[in-house]
Amino acid sequence: MAWRWLRSATRRGWWNAAPSGTPLFAAEQRATLVNVKVKWVKDRALDAAVSRERHLRTAHHLLDLVFSRPGHRVSRSDLLAEKSARRICGSAHSLLEFLRRYHTMFTLSRGGVSPTDMAFVLRQREVDCLFATEGDLVARLRRLLMLTLPRSLPLHTVDLLRWDLGLPSDYQDSILPRYPDHFALEQPEGDERVWLRLLSWDDLLAVSELEKSADGGDTTCIPFPVSFTRGYGLRSKCMSWLREWQALPYTSPYADASGLDRRTDVSEKRNVGVFHELLHLTVAKRTERQNVSNMRKLLGMPQKFTKVFERHPGIFYLSRVCGTQMVVLREAYGGGSQLLEKHAHPLVAIREEYSTLLRAALPPRTRGRERHGSFSRQHEGCVVGGDEFELSK
Repeated sequence: MAWRWLRSATRRGWWNAAPSGTPLFAAEQRATLVNVKVKWVKDRALDAAVSRERHLRTAHHLLDLVFSRPGHRVSRSDLLAEKSARRICGSAHSLLEFLRRYHTMFTLSRGGVSPTDMAFVLRQREVDCLFATEGDLVARLRRLLMLTLPRSLPLHTVDLLRWDLGLPSDYQDSILPRYPDHFALEQPEGDERVWLRLLSWDDLLAVSELEKSADGGDTTCIPFPVSFTRGYGLRSKCMSWLREWQALPYTSPYADASGLDRRTDVSEKRNVGVFHELLHLTVAKRTERQNVSNMRKLLGMPQKFTKVFERHPGIFYLSRVCGTQMVVLREAYGGGSQLLEKHAHPLVAIREEYSTLLRAALPPRTRGRERHGSFSRQHEGCVVGGDEFELSK
């Protein structure tokens, strides 16, 4: 199996030496990749990890609205008047059905909508967690901006990544003003968008997670951790290409890559490194593909840059449950459905408890389907496919 071959190759350290008489970086200027196809293979464990958060973001957003009101209670009419609440649920009727369905998190009464006692406890723990880990949150937000060429992002893009980064819904008021030396909100002339700009570069933060894993060793040609779904078969042609690709020079995602030829494998390895780092900055080591699809110029990427997720299925997994494409960093899960301890953020454990609370409201049979990733299309769709992707440019 491919994963066994790669594991043994890793122990041999094949990326440290080139064939006899061949310069180590001889392949640097190669402009094309070997023409092989890799079939998308379902990973049930990682699909289950993604599926456990089904409906959680909707429920959490509604919880935010409830807790933003005095006494942590909002009237039904006021909640139904919220455009964001209607948008995520589709209609006023669907919103009320959602609240009734998840009675373990929301209490509906004549006085309005309020959190249950258990939801209140989890919310307090979440607030305490955000306070305790704020330093880490600010550092990850700075590193995200450091990945971009202009050292800034439109607020809309930050909002798309807010949940994955672990930012509170009111981060513009509760987080950013407390760090005036790091962040500024600006609206460039002629641009309707407001941008979040980084004010200070920190060389200590400009070290990628892959470089840290080298533990002080040589970072010239660091290989990416690679693993595949159990039973996944990789053609020898693709194995050979992957071995050569891993041996190419590694460019830090925080370094100036303007001198790289975008048509080369070295440039693609840099692109993979950018997304590898970006996923490490998220609390659950995953994000929706569409969240980064509008960041091409900001990250200095070529056209169709998100194809790297399909071209490197041993590094990234594209989960297609819940009606979207979720990019998951394989190494963070170690072949299972739970984050490895060294990658687990405290906020993830609290979100797991939120998800458990939501499932407790469902009938036993439905509860089992949600745990294993088999759902109806109510509120959110479920798309699973089996496409083949080209590994050639």
